[in-house]
Amino acid sequence: MESQSSRAPILVKYYHEYLDQQDSATFIHRVARRYTCATLERISAMGDRIARRGAILAIGFMGDYSSNAIMGRALIDRDRGVRTIAENGIRDIWCRVGSREQRLTLRTIIRLNQTKNYERAIDLSTELIHESPWIAEAWCQRGTAYYHLGQYDAAIRDSHQALEINPYHFTSAAGMGQCYMLLDNPVSALEAFRRALRLNPSMEEVRAQVIQLQKTIKGEG
Repeated sequence: MESQSSRAPILVKYYHEYLDQQDSATFIHRVARRYTCATLERISAMGDRIARRGAILAIGFMGDYSSNAIMGRALIDRDRGVRTIAENGIRDIWCRVGSREQRLTLRTIIRLNQTKNYERAIDLSTELIHESPWIAEAWCQRGTAYYHLGQYDAAIRDSHQALEINPYHFTSAAGMGQCYMLLDNPVSALEAFRRALRLNPSMEEVRAQVIQLQKTIKGEG
């Protein structure tokens, strides 16, 4: 078997071709023929920055929830390109959990939230939570629906539960911050936003909110 160091340049070649052609199907096919997810995970941790970008891109396309921690750590990679690719890919990883039927249900819940059918999203996510309470994204999506219905305490509880299950779920931390803001609790909002930034330092809107909250709290002190 080829060593990791000899295989990484091939991944870099595939990655550059993907950037030129934007053909994800070909990229996935080529990578899947030569690499396992375990090898990609090793490259994502130990390769040079271009190899890490290619590995994280491939994991985002090919991996499942078992790669969540690898993708989560990539969110704080020293290379901005790796961080950006990880942020895009990890959201899909969060939905690749459970059985095929559970994944389809989760996709349906997400679509319901996207189309503002929040009450139906709550009903369906509640059913999924009762069946599989370990699916963090089900809690997150129900929290999102509660948020849009103005039920901020319920949204905070569900967001907190999503983070308990998936400690890399930066969108739940940011969502908690928004809820605390609307509940006029700037101290808790600041804590939640800081947690979101620790998980994903690339969230510039959250960073701006942290700066504003710090000024507001300092001014009130």
